[in-house]
Amino acid sequence: MTCYEQSRGERFAYRIGVLAVVGMTIAWGGRLAAATPRYNVLFIISDDLTATALSCYGNQVCETPNIDRLAARGARFTHAYCQGTYCGPSRASFLSGYYPHAIRMLGYRTPRPAIGDRATWPQHFKQAGYYSARVSKIFHMGVPGGIEAGTDGEDDPVSWTERFNSQGPEWKAPGDGETLEGNPDGKKPVVGGNTFVVVEADGDDLVHSDGKTAKKACELIATHKDEPFFLAVGFVRPHVPFVSPRPYYEAFPYDEMALPPKVDGDWNDIPKAGINYKTSKNMQMDLRRQRKAVGGYYAAVTFMDAQVGNVLNALEQAGLRERTIVIFTSDHGYHLGEHDFWAKVSLHDESAAVPLIISVPGKKPVVCDSLVELLDLYPSVASLCGLEVPTRLQGKDISPLLDDPQLEVRDAAFSVNGRGFLLREKKWAYIQYGEDARQGIELFDMENDPQQYTNLAQQEEHAATVARFREKMAAKLAAVRDNDL
Repeated sequence: MTCYEQSRGERFAYRIGVLAVVGMTIAWGGRLAAATPRYNVLFIISDDLTATALSCYGNQVCETPNIDRLAARGARFTHAYCQGTYCGPSRASFLSGYYPHAIRMLGYRTPRPAIGDRATWPQHFKQAGYYSARVSKIFHMGVPGGIEAGTDGEDDPVSWTERFNSQGPEWKAPGDGETLEGNPDGKKPVVGGNTFVVVEADGDDLVHSDGKTAKKACELIATHKDEPFFLAVGFVRPHVPFVSPRPYYEAFPYDEMALPPKVDGDWNDIPKAGINYKTSKNMQMDLRRQRKAVGGYYAAVTFMDAQVGNVLNALEQAGLRERTIVIFTSDHGYHLGEHDFWAKVSLHDESAAVPLIISVPGKKPVVCDSLVELLDLYPSVASLCGLEVPTRLQGKDISPLLDDPQLEVRDAAFSVNGRGFLLREKKWAYIQYGEDARQGIELFDMENDPQQYTNLAQQEEHAATVARFREKMAAKLAAVRDNDL
């Protein structure tokens, strides 16, 4: 019997034995969940995407009409945070249901050795009778290397009924390319790896990984429209290299790209551990290359947005829009020159905050300013679909916010980067490097200094606030590690 045949049998048994009586409240051995219509789940995740690059989050240069239309009919969260500010920990966290430190996952491995036989988020739906599939990068997968090779990366096979990779040429794509990083004299050729490279590529969308990912996702929606599905669609743009078909660059002439303000002495009050791993200085990027990096990033974002549109169109064409929960997010944010920082890893808001849109049939569109975490997706979507919500999960059910966006489910969001820890309240951002804070502290008033230019941690008038946060951080770290693993 094939894996697919087994899953069909599981689905049949589940429908007969559990959800035949709609409207009953069923005890699942975890929290109580009301049996509801069996919504499909379409989970779309971009890679290395900052919310500030999306027009529905206020960008006036980079237009993202397809993500915008999803936001126009869903809940758009303005204070959503990842739990790890680089790919491996973030994805392992929200897929497993645990904070990165709880599963000792600060690298790029699968969380499976840490969680044992506990179900991941997609596996939970699979065990409930859903067809569960991923297309491209959901668990960690190397970009560009894993995309060039078309391999599975650190995937978790048991989570899926089927899985599909989307091979692409990445930095080797024919076209006009330039290496922006570590290339001050312009003599370095286009190179691979985690390097700032722009390629204005020849050919159409289907030459590239994200074009293939959208095509496969559309096919799966059409094929499985008559059964409940959990479809995870992973786009790799705008992760470097910034490779997109030529037409996507037309809206972003490089010499017109604006850069964030350059502030004299900006790093003077940032601890050494807080200086990001990629900066304008160590990347040797002059202003021209910095502007080109922004233009290349925006082109990659609009290319990705077009693929999101293809998938949303397929859902509507299959008549499934009113039967499907649609989620759009990113694994973490991204610096585009703020503080002369680039890329991810930093615990400042540009890197730790993520776009998050959740569209549920029958729910009115809202904008929610409450603090939420990517870790909250697993329990929230399970609850919305009437599935068990295991008590072991460290996230919170944020589904009530879809009806009342003024509710608060947490007083702070928590994130890590391997060097330090972030507690982000509405008013304050507190960053502590090392569990003992010996490597430094940052404290920012996010109401009066949202760009995080002035570190208040050493100012006497804020000593009580720092003391409060140090105590709160110690309690949070203890609670994170208090799990059943």
